[in-house]
Amino acid sequence: MQLSFDSADRLVELVQARRGAVAAEEAARVLFALERAPATLAHSLLSDVVEGDARLAWLGGRVGLSAADARDVLIEEVEVVVFDLETTGLSAARDRICEIGAVRVKCLEIADTFETLVQPGVALPPTIARLTGLREADLRHAPRPELAVRRFLAFAGDAALGAHNARFDVGFLDHAVQRLTGKRVAAPVVDTVWLARRLLHRRSERFSLAQLSHFFGTSTEPCHRALPDALATAEILVALLGLAQERGARTFAEVVELAAPRARRLHARRSLIAGAPTTPGVYLFRDRADTVLYVGKARDLRARLRSYFAGDRQRPAVEAALGALERVEWREAGSELEAALEEARLIRELRPPANARGGRPQSYLRRRAERWIVCAEPTRFGPISSKRRAQLAARALDDFDGVDLSGALPALRARLRRLAHDLRFEDAAKLRDRVAALEEVVARVDELERLRAEELCVLAPAREPGFWRAFVVAGGRVTARTIPRGAAGRLEIEAALALAARAEPSLAPEDTAELLAVAAVLRRPPPELRVVSLEAAAILAA
Repeated sequence: MQLSFDSADRLVELVQARRGAVAAEEAARVLFALERAPATLAHSLLSDVVEGDARLAWLGGRVGLSAADARDVLIEEVEVVVFDLETTGLSAARDRICEIGAVRVKCLEIADTFETLVQPGVALPPTIARLTGLREADLRHAPRPELAVRRFLAFAGDAALGAHNARFDVGFLDHAVQRLTGKRVAAPVVDTVWLARRLLHRRSERFSLAQLSHFFGTSTEPCHRALPDALATAEILVALLGLAQERGARTFAEVVELAAPRARRLHARRSLIAGAPTTPGVYLFRDRADTVLYVGKARDLRARLRSYFAGDRQRPAVEAALGALERVEWREAGSELEAALEEARLIRELRPPANARGGRPQSYLRRRAERWIVCAEPTRFGPISSKRRAQLAARALDDFDGVDLSGALPALRARLRRLAHDLRFEDAAKLRDRVAALEEVVARVDELERLRAEELCVLAPAREPGFWRAFVVAGGRVTARTIPRGAAGRLEIEAALALAARAEPSLAPEDTAELLAVAAVLRRPPPELRVVSLEAAAILAA
């Protein structure tokens, strides 16, 4: 049986996340939160952890997984010992094991069984006696816990473990093993509860052992005794392994990943962001094929990336990206504004599936003949983020022939009041939705009109020492130049102003996206930004 301290688990997670051996220096930095770790010190710090865990091995100056790790075995070849414990209560710290049952599953078939009563050393509570059918007399002459646990560990050997609601059973087993050895169980564990939840999504709403036994039609009926419950769990596990293969899983490592609770899956990926800087920048989530799944920006890359692994729920598309995450790439920027503009560019070019603005077509309003319609061609009335909202606003404008959309609202609101007064509630509800959509569109169009009329320069620090980044906003566009400090920057500034003066007003979606990115940052401008007028003297003075 593999036994380990918590630090070994973290080291195994790091090696798995890197998909290969990790340099001792990097492993020591991550494991012990060191800023730097020379090779000799790193080897010394890691020595006890690596040599005390059967899953780990030294590969020269690097730490890797030993060849015997069950996680790398193909599903059809894996050996799993499915076990179940009966206990005197629910607390691993206060209560004791009173029965152990185990089943060896080898190559997807039941190969062997193990069972033993355990002398708990405490009185058997009446509720447990009624639930299990065990009696004090049965346990009085049973093996003591130390002997029973040693026999179970010998039966399990180096096999992976399986259990139903594994957190409960592994908690009791860990507590018993720690009393014996000072360490805890380190074998990979697959939990049939969580595996069923992932694989039977929408096919079953209940995942108790009795419910799953009925769902899969197991030959053994669970009855709150260790061996029968372990046999039922083993049959359920074999069925679930088949479903996992249908989902594309090949190795037992992928099954363990499928069965991991969300918090543990996120925890296991924290090593992907080791070394993230505290500077502004953008980050890209990539999958196994190196496809970009999601792009984001941050004022502090380290803090933002850590937030994804803190357990808070994300919107569904980002949750899916985290589930497929294999690599995190980050690119530093000189300022939060530069990061926001780079994010807008990357989303436009890469169209990541988890970004809400990724590949979604833009909607605009335009007047054609006697009607307002929704179109994809850029006009001054857009872009509107929701096509449904744009359609409702267009219907509200059916009888309006002006160019200031807000001019349609007073008549529409008066009509809505009349409908409500006449008790025509169904018609009033339809008009209410159209008016609400038009109000949102009017606010959006007004904001964009204001932004397209802006003429200003935003100065921000550049990544290169001794330089500034000048973001010139004019004609509905944002242009960026790198400006040397002092008088040497005059030529660059004058060139940027001349280019802005000659530029035609733009309604292009990419320019609008950059305008909105600038506006979002300037709502709460960070202290390093300086906003000045489009005059060379003002920019140089700033």
